[in-house]
Amino acid sequence: MNEHMHVGRKHYPVKNNTAYCFGIDDYEFILSFEAESPEKFQDLMMELRESEASSYTELDTPIFTCRRRNVTEILDALG
Repeated sequence: MNEHMHVGRKHYPVKNNTAYCFGIDDYEFILSFEAESPEKFQDLMMELRESEASSYTELDTPIFTCRRRNVTEILDALG
């Protein structure tokens, strides 16, 4: 985890939100990230996946990306 924290600091201002996962299958953590652009997020992910710590990852789930919007914008987009 220290290696991942070191890599994450290099990619500021990408923010990491980590939550412990209880009762949702057998995962330990749920991670969510906030970034100014998809490119900044991708740079972080590419470096993290090449780290030694990632070789101990048993299951890597897909990444979903979206654009942050307020409720009014979401409702307008839905029609």
